[in-house]
Amino acid sequence: MLIDSHAHIDMQDFEKDREDVLERAVQAGVGHIVAIGIDLKSSAEALNLARRHSFVSSSVGCHPHNADGCGESDLNQLAGLASEPEVVAWGEIGLDYFRGYSSPEAQAGPFRRQLGIARDLNLPVIIHDREAHEAVYSTLKEMGKGERKGVIHCFSGDMALAEAFMELGYFISIPGTVTYKNASHIKEVAASIPLSRMLVETDSPYLAPFPKRGKRNEPAYVRFTAMEIARLRDVPFEEVACQTTENARALFGLPRQGSRVVE
Repeated sequence: MLIDSHAHIDMQDFEKDREDVLERAVQAGVGHIVAIGIDLKSSAEALNLARRHSFVSSSVGCHPHNADGCGESDLNQLAGLASEPEVVAWGEIGLDYFRGYSSPEAQAGPFRRQLGIARDLNLPVIIHDREAHEAVYSTLKEMGKGERKGVIHCFSGDMALAEAFMELGYFISIPGTVTYKNASHIKEVAASIPLSRMLVETDSPYLAPFPKRGKRNEPAYVRFTAMEIARLRDVPFEEVACQTTENARALFGLPRQGSRVVE
């Protein structure tokens, strides 16, 4: 079994065939999916999906792209959603210096505020870090070390950065980019970090892995990512699948019962 630890299945990209997408994931051996919130609306929609499907859990949070509109009222409502049993993490939160939808200054406050809320609620965090490695690391370091801190989603750094995040207590999530021919840094990370610190994800509908690159990504395709990790590490696919599944269960407190597994 595999767990897709990060999928935006609430998005409009899946509006016409969402149930088919979920069924294809089950048929591909994906036993659980974490549906990710990026603002108040999407967090509520992810939670509703989790309420309807026993093999889906959800997160809540305000993405750095939405930092300008992330006020205290939104955060209070997100905290209310976070009390629901289907919510297993706070995120996707972090810093993004690539797109520039919000300034670095505007992103910093909501990031720190949400880290504090997640800590108070004893929820692991799902961290977005794009072209903001130093700032994300220094902010997380201020929060201190500890077990079950969270995961660095869609990891894009090098081995040194991965080791630094792991030292703080974070898991490293490997996306479909590991299958891309020229993705040398992420291939090295996927081949070298302890398997006990790794998750796998699709980031659907983005970043479809080879051989689906250029198409809409979906949770079923997490299998291609796990297969490439197994190839890079020269270990059986089942070893990668089992360990990353155990890691996701441990981080998010996912149930062993209720997940659908297709033999």
